[in-house]
Amino acid sequence: MGIEVNFEGKIALITGASSGLGARFAKVLAQAGAQVVLASRRVERLKELRAEIEADGGAAHVVALDVTDYASIKSAVAHAETEAGPIDILVNNSGVSTTQRLIDVTPEDYAYMVDTNQRGAFFMAQEVAKRMIARAKGDPRKQHRIINIASVAGLRVLPQIGVYCMSKAAVVHMTKSMAVEWGKYGLNVNAICPGYIGTEINEDHFGTDQGKQLINMLPRKRLGKPEDLDGLLLLLASEESRFINGAIMTADDGMSAA
Repeated sequence: MGIEVNFEGKIALITGASSGLGARFAKVLAQAGAQVVLASRRVERLKELRAEIEADGGAAHVVALDVTDYASIKSAVAHAETEAGPIDILVNNSGVSTTQRLIDVTPEDYAYMVDTNQRGAFFMAQEVAKRMIARAKGDPRKQHRIINIASVAGLRVLPQIGVYCMSKAAVVHMTKSMAVEWGKYGLNVNAICPGYIGTEINEDHFGTDQGKQLINMLPRKRLGKPEDLDGLLLLLASEESRFINGAIMTADDGMSAA
């Protein structure tokens, strides 16, 4: 028995969509038939991505979003639903990091990571969930999906990114809390924990001696590619994941098992 994933008629909002994994998530969902709403601070990059998606026959909308600004979150979600329609799928992807020892972390460094990765992710999910829950109360058959992008760093401590690890560990527990509280409304909340994925953002680092040394320490001595997350994304966004709620799913090539 085959399973065909088709997102026609679905609206998917992707945060942090201007580059890296967020851009890939948007393209994959658009190719599967969803209307995608691209959200980030870099609006010009979003417009370029929208043009790519439309050239491939997909449908995309652009909204400005700063997840560290609560007013921006509320405005972006309202704009998204005005432009595209009620959101069925949220890919909560915005994230930042710095590389430094804990003893060197400044209050500004700490706020930079926690405000985006933890606080921003929470209030983004909350704002979208409020609307999803209101619709589910009117139609109990309605299914919604929130996919939080955490990290293998939220499951194990990695050197020199301690605050990032802490913030992503919070996303892991946030996901479980949301799944328990919102599940009765047909809202499934799950998290993807990627390992080291090569993107344009980090390609320079992985070309350095330090970066190559890190790759050699991985179980299969290789980086993942953004497309390695496609299957997991499509599963968690689809109605086929109806019995998957509160799951923390790693895609790290065995790194967390080593």
